[in-house]
Amino acid sequence: GFKRPSYHEIRVELLKDCKKECQLLVETYRSNWEKNGCTIMANSWTGNRQRTLINILVYCPAGLTFIKSVDASDAVKDAPTLVNLFFEVVEWVGPSNVVHMVTDNAANYTAAERLLHERYDNIYWSPCAAHCLNLLMKDISSMPHMDYLVSRASQVTIFVYNHITLLLIEKRSGWMEIVQPAMTRFATSFITLKSIYDHKPDLQALVTSKHYTNHKLSRTSKGKSFSSTILDNKFWDDCFDIKVVAPIIRLLRIVDSDEKPSLGYVYESMFRAKMAIKNLFNNKKKKWYKPYTNLLKLRWDRHLRKNLHAIAYFLNPVFMYDSGRVEKMEIMQSMYDLFEKKSICKNGEVAMSEIKLFRERHESFGRDKAIKLSNT
Repeated sequence: GFKRPSYHEIRVELLKDCKKECQLLVETYRSNWEKNGCTIMANSWTGNRQRTLINILVYCPAGLTFIKSVDASDAVKDAPTLVNLFFEVVEWVGPSNVVHMVTDNAANYTAAERLLHERYDNIYWSPCAAHCLNLLMKDISSMPHMDYLVSRASQVTIFVYNHITLLLIEKRSGWMEIVQPAMTRFATSFITLKSIYDHKPDLQALVTSKHYTNHKLSRTSKGKSFSSTILDNKFWDDCFDIKVVAPIIRLLRIVDSDEKPSLGYVYESMFRAKMAIKNLFNNKKKKWYKPYTNLLKLRWDRHLRKNLHAIAYFLNPVFMYDSGRVEKMEIMQSMYDLFEKKSICKNGEVAMSEIKLFRERHESFGRDKAIKLSNT
């Protein structure tokens, strides 16, 4: 039968084997970094002891590599100190291998990015798209009417889950959980709000049922408040506003997904999110949709409107042949800026000729397989 390893074998021999296996895996990724380039990701978070920790990871098409975790409690307060940490990581990965760096969008990281770019002009920087979208949803949830709506919905949720057995909700056919954890805190709030809206018939049937009206719970202050909210038509009418964040949540799912790289979809998705919000109000009343689109534009201009997103959008065949926006001056200017960077594009003329083939679907870009894959 199987003989389990001894304590000594686990902590010495097997541990060495595991370490060697990891090193070999990283070495295979290194060759991919040199061939295709890579993205350095710095994910910062605060531990229970209020220490700021930064996890450094490297992403490439072959896979994700964890490099190290650093206690940066002192470094994050000072951009020059913080950028020294990034210098060290870039040098270890190889400056010519790094295409992109992703960090938080706090002021100290932005300042560190400028210092990083002064030394390595071939490295593009952008804040974490998921973090920016979460901040956008925070902005929307902070709007007075949204804040009030989410507060009322929260009271409904708390009441239901505190008395779920007495209310016999779980026995209702087709009943699904109201609270559905999502990618971020604010996404969870809006998805929960939508879930409450979807449960409108069940909740209204509940508060008008004999089981509930005859129960002492319905005569308590919280029970009366719950009934008042559920039977308030204005509450349900206001829930229409949750549709505003649906395009943003869809984009958040795209950028937070591990299925495929999302960089080439951010530019177009932000445009579509803006148009979807306008279409909700039939493009008629600016005063209705402007508060939302202004917040979206503010976050886009401040954080996500980067050359790299424009370039990735241009090079994404899904949009190249189906969208006229690739001709926008902003997009083309980003491409021209890229060609002028000798550290990235060593032969601009060759690159331009290849771009022409790509745009006009000539040679290998016009093959049936390439055309088919461009739509996936």
